[in-house]
Amino acid sequence: MIPACAVWFSGPRTVELRKERVAAPGPGEVQVRALASAVSRGTELLVYRGEVPPGLPLDLPSLVGGYGFPIKFGYASVGRVETAGPDVTRPAPGDLVFALHPHQSVYTLPAELTVALPAGLDPALGTFTANLETAISIAHDSELRMGETAVVLGQGVVGLLVTQLLRRTGASQVLAVDPLPSRRALALRVGAHQALEPGRDLAERVRERTDGRGADVAVEVSGSTAALQAGVEAVAVEGTVVVASWYGAKPVTLELGGHFHRGRVRLRSSQVGRVAPELSARWDAARRLATAVELLPTLELALLVTSRAPVQAAAEVYRRLDMQPGEDVVALLTYGDGDV
Repeated sequence: MIPACAVWFSGPRTVELRKERVAAPGPGEVQVRALASAVSRGTELLVYRGEVPPGLPLDLPSLVGGYGFPIKFGYASVGRVETAGPDVTRPAPGDLVFALHPHQSVYTLPAELTVALPAGLDPALGTFTANLETAISIAHDSELRMGETAVVLGQGVVGLLVTQLLRRTGASQVLAVDPLPSRRALALRVGAHQALEPGRDLAERVRERTDGRGADVAVEVSGSTAALQAGVEAVAVEGTVVVASWYGAKPVTLELGGHFHRGRVRLRSSQVGRVAPELSARWDAARRLATAVELLPTLELALLVTSRAPVQAAAEVYRRLDMQPGEDVVALLTYGDGDV
């Protein structure tokens, strides 16, 4: 058994660092020593705050506990394989891998649940694998066509990734929307054509930039119900609003009696657990994941890493993200010899 430390939520807004013993890898398994893991500002903070229905089933095999607490959570870990089971040839010891695993310094899991990363990749960039796969799924669900305009509401990590991907699809305009000046500036650096502040006149400002039509697609990835309503109002007739946020237990109220109804606006949920059905003849989860890995070295990702802290400081990292939501885009937990 190998000593390890893991981050647990023992209750709402309560973080513990627990010592664990990790078994050696058996057949089909590998043992990974973590180098870095990213804290999800969206889903993970909902779990941290206790804003997820307690009876909701866990959707990853690596998660432990339950949403009613305690729970060991996280899903963006990068590390190196230390040892492999007797029948495992790939990944091999020394390989850099990504895993959908909670924040933990050492862990054993099936080799098939690891994702091989390019050998020379900065481990910090590898932590974007899951978020980038989500962003690809959102881009697919948007069905944006060349020459069209997209509005991306929310410029957190997923929003900034979606902004970059939609720019690459051939959009004539990608309009980034965020209340924070620092996020709007970052959106421009990674490829947004314009960055707008939200407000009651957002739809009017979007129409001014689209010859009066409105956006062809709006992507709501901020977690704000007000942003979802703004997206409905900002799209053109027959426009699409992609709902990429997960609201957890928060209620959502929309005004659907005006432009939504007369403009035949479509609301579409986007969730990475499924591939868009109209693409299923050509795309599956494996192809989408491989695309995400290929994109890792090519996108503006280093700019999005705004803080690093050792895993021992996890409680303070979560507290800061909760109390100061505009301070970080991606917060990394790092692992070293002193972590166990």
